[in-house]
Amino acid sequence: MRYDVETEASSGSIRRLPPFCNSHSQVVAMADQTAAPDRSRSGVAEPAVEPSATTVERAGEPARETHLRADAVRNRERLLAAAAAAFAERGAEVPLEDIARGAGVGIGTLYRHFPTRDALVEAVYTHEVDVLCERADELLAELPPDQALAQWMDLFVRHVHTKRGMLSVLKPMMAGNSSLAANKGRAQECATRLLAAGVAAGTVRDDIEGADLMRAVGGICMSTATDQDTTRSSERLVKVIVDGLRATSAARD
Repeated sequence: MRYDVETEASSGSIRRLPPFCNSHSQVVAMADQTAAPDRSRSGVAEPAVEPSATTVERAGEPARETHLRADAVRNRERLLAAAAAAFAERGAEVPLEDIARGAGVGIGTLYRHFPTRDALVEAVYTHEVDVLCERADELLAELPPDQALAQWMDLFVRHVHTKRGMLSVLKPMMAGNSSLAANKGRAQECATRLLAAGVAAGTVRDDIEGADLMRAVGGICMSTATDQDTTRSSERLVKVIVDGLRATSAARD
C-alpha cells in the first residue's frame, strides 16, 4: 500500500497519510526509527526520532529527501563542534548530556549519530584532521605560502589542545585501529606540503621537515598546558617558530 509522508513541524516526527489520488506514483523509504537507549535518568528529555533519510517520489516530481538529510547533517556537525570544545576544555570524560545540550539537541540525537563515547571521540578526531587537510589546501590557494603556513599552524595548535583532551580515550583506541592512527600521518603530510610551498617560493627555509614542525608545536602545547589561557600562550610561542622559519632567518644563521 502506498502512503504520502508528512513531517510534523513541531516534533520532527513522521506520520503516514493516504494517497491524494491513484495517479500519484510514490516510493517511500522510511528512516530507521529504532529507539535510542532509555536515558530517562539523565534528566534530559528524549527528542522525537530524527527523520534523516526519508525519500518521497511523485510522478513528475524529484525525490523530497534533501531537507531531511540536511537536518541530520547539521545536527552531526553541531555535535562534533560541541564535543571538540568540551573535550578541549573538560577532557574526554565530559558527560555526553552536556555535549548534546551544547549542540542544542537531545541526548537521543547524539546516540543516533554516535552510539558510544568511543565513536564520538573517533569522529571528532577524524573530523579535526579532515579540517586541517582541507584548510591547508584552501590557505595555499588564498595566501602566499609563508602566510598560509602561519595560519595553518594556529589551526594545528587548536587541534593539539582538542586531541590532548581526548587522549585518555583516544590513545588506547589508536593502538588497535590503524586507520585512526594514520590520521597523524595525514596532518604531517599537510605540514610538509606547506613547508615545500614556502621553500619553492623562497620565503621559508629549506632545512626543516614536517615532522620537525609538528614536534616543535606539540612541545609548545605541552609546555603551556597549565597556563590559564593555554591556547593563546601556545599561539604566541608558535609565532616565534614561524618567524624562525622564514628564509631571512636562515640567511642570518
